[in-house]
Amino acid sequence: MDQLPVPFAADGGVPAGYGGARVSAPDLAVPPTLVHDGLGEPPPAFVRTKPSADERKILAAIEAEAGWMVDLLARLVQAPTVLGNEQPGQDVMREAFAEMDLDPVGVPMDPEAIRGHQGHAPFDWDVRDKENLVATWEPSGDGGGRSLILNGHIDVVPPEPVGQWKSPPFHARRDGDWLYGRGAADMKCGLAAMTGAVRGLKRLGLSPGAPVHLQSVVEEECGGNGTLACLLAGYTADAAIIAEPFGAAITTSQVGVLWFRVKVKGVAGHAAEHAVGPNAIEKSYAIMQALRRFESQLNLDPPPPYERFAHPINLNVGAIQGGDWASTVPGECETSYRIALYPRMRVRDLQDQIEAVVAETAAEDPAIFSHPPEVHYGGFACEGYEIATDAPLVTSLANAFARGTGDPPALVATTGTTDARVFGLYGGTPAVCFGPYAERAHGVDERVYLPSVVQTAQVMGLFIRDWCGLTG
Repeated sequence: MDQLPVPFAADGGVPAGYGGARVSAPDLAVPPTLVHDGLGEPPPAFVRTKPSADERKILAAIEAEAGWMVDLLARLVQAPTVLGNEQPGQDVMREAFAEMDLDPVGVPMDPEAIRGHQGHAPFDWDVRDKENLVATWEPSGDGGGRSLILNGHIDVVPPEPVGQWKSPPFHARRDGDWLYGRGAADMKCGLAAMTGAVRGLKRLGLSPGAPVHLQSVVEEECGGNGTLACLLAGYTADAAIIAEPFGAAITTSQVGVLWFRVKVKGVAGHAAEHAVGPNAIEKSYAIMQALRRFESQLNLDPPPPYERFAHPINLNVGAIQGGDWASTVPGECETSYRIALYPRMRVRDLQDQIEAVVAETAAEDPAIFSHPPEVHYGGFACEGYEIATDAPLVTSLANAFARGTGDPPALVATTGTTDARVFGLYGGTPAVCFGPYAERAHGVDERVYLPSVVQTAQVMGLFIRDWCGLTG
């Protein structure tokens, strides 16, 4: 991953393609103006206009909620909402919605309904005690506006290695204008921003011209089934914004992601015997190298807009489990992988190619072939998603950003995936990502730039005015 402050891409982005995933060295007290993740279209042409008197009131009212947003974000970071422990964070969000005189509804995770949908991510853990939260800001009067979903996920990835953090990952440490902690970037900062936007508008006595659904969902980090559960519960809208931390950018294209595991079998035995049989861990390296060659092939001729990236498709070796004793030849080794796929590429096609690579590698090595490796799937199994750069959602949000900040946002592609695809591919709801500026998502000393949380909320406030309409 490239480092800040240089080099920047021609459109102001950095080659690291996923929201909040930059590694910054040295730490900057103030990030560069309009910096963002992802690469793609340059900022759109726009007519520079100043916010109206009413819009200035909106900007000021939301700015007045800055302390509340920071406090909410700190409370969220202090809730260690890793997979299986999301409820403490949902309790915080329930309290925040209630403080805004909104009535949050729990949307359960129905395993049968989720598995019955074509867009689900495979899972083998119990989800029945989990809930997503949806708080709807209802319109007053005849309405007449366009409905909106503001979506964020409460779950975070594990913080290991904890010993490398400068402070405990769930401590929510503030240093100047930065807040550190697991989830501060990905993506509890977005939850604070979208909630603060609506809070500021409500405190002005305003009401939307159409429903605005605020969603706090689970399991985004392992497949998106939380957002899918909300879709299955009937929550759709004319547009959706996911407050992922991409900085001064709107996402218009994202890759799909596939998680898979390869289990290699060897022959367990005493290490004192040299020829006891194939070592499952060592044989896994051959599979790993073959998959690296396959990854290189996928990066040879990327389709637009991914030709702007030096390496858009990334294979990650995420976990290895093999052996149980230093003096025993391991009889099994299972390696977990993550790989991306371009929009319009089918998951099943990618699975077929991976299985072929594994089978061909096994056939070339009799020691592996005598114990055929197995390919298993679980977690992410999603396709990519795109929205036209001139779609009404994109242009309206870009105009709101330009009025709120004085400059237009970039329109970018990302080499990661988000729940935008759930709305766009399966809900008939155009969706983009737009959120604060953050760094080191999924990494050590993850952090978010707090002024960007307020700015994101302000832009969302202007967008709600444009998209939904406001009265009062």
